[in-house]
Amino acid sequence: MAGRMSSGSRPWIRSVLLFALSAFAAISIARLMRSIDWDAVGSALAHLLWWQPVVLLAVLVVRQVANAAPLSYYIEGVSLYRATLNDMSASTLTAFAPPPSDMALRVAMFSSWGVKTPVAIAGTTMNAMTFFIVRFAAPLLGFVLVFATGRTVGLRWLDAISLGIAAFLVAAVLIMTRSEVAARRLGEGCGKVACRFKKSISPSEWAEKCTMFQQELESRFRFAFPRSILVSLGMVACDGLLLLLALRFVGIDAQTLSLADIAVAFLFAFPLTAFPMSGMGVVDVLIAVACVEAAGSGVQEPVFAALIIWRIFNVAGPLLLGIVAGALWKRSMKKPGLARPDVD
Repeated sequence: MAGRMSSGSRPWIRSVLLFALSAFAAISIARLMRSIDWDAVGSALAHLLWWQPVVLLAVLVVRQVANAAPLSYYIEGVSLYRATLNDMSASTLTAFAPPPSDMALRVAMFSSWGVKTPVAIAGTTMNAMTFFIVRFAAPLLGFVLVFATGRTVGLRWLDAISLGIAAFLVAAVLIMTRSEVAARRLGEGCGKVACRFKKSISPSEWAEKCTMFQQELESRFRFAFPRSILVSLGMVACDGLLLLLALRFVGIDAQTLSLADIAVAFLFAFPLTAFPMSGMGVVDVLIAVACVEAAGSGVQEPVFAALIIWRIFNVAGPLLLGIVAGALWKRSMKKPGLARPDVD
């Protein structure tokens, strides 16, 4: 009886903790917002010249292509252009419809290009896994910069948790792609753990899915995985470059806020982009606090102006590009001779 009560109370405990964390974050952000001189933020935004958004848009396009590139590595026969259309369209759909709507769209697009469904799902899953590995490993570069420049680590030690997640994901990927037996054991083990939180999960079904996943990726993993890691790092670099350019465009020069200052602020906050809308709010506050700590309170308003620009280009920008990508795919479907969808 006691065991059942304890088990049943766990979802309530998790809900209360999540609510408490959300409330704490909301209160902290609200207090910070009240301390900002928004007229000064507007003045900083006025520094933008007509050609600077064009430069930011060009960097954004490169970022989106780099983000999609692993799909072309993991799925044989898919060009970089098609991978980009697929990734941008699915990312935009995610903002408006809950999962698995994005996966359904991805599979439909790949099927229209003659890619079998199991291959499409395996490639898409590895694309996501690769990005999560890079996302949670980003603070490693931050630690290197901190130690190389003689900065104090302070609370940034908490990002060691993020590095642990990245290491676990790398180990899981390597185990799953090494052998069918290892993949089956990993799937079954993860299924047993997941059963504690959701009784409807079948460990044997998870084991079977992991085995199928391993079979689909075995031939291309050694080729695709290292290349995908490198190009995903390039995507993170582009995102950081968007932030750097936004800060420079609103008038914060290198003497006020150095490249190292910006990189440290960005890299340690980056894992929290795993939250919805790329962690909008929480990530921005962390970056702003780090920048103010490095350069003083005088940069607070220009930093927030830069963050507004950054969010326009790395959140709203991809949504608009995704709409364009979806329209291009729809248009291509009308062309004669296109391969019929394969839903096997």
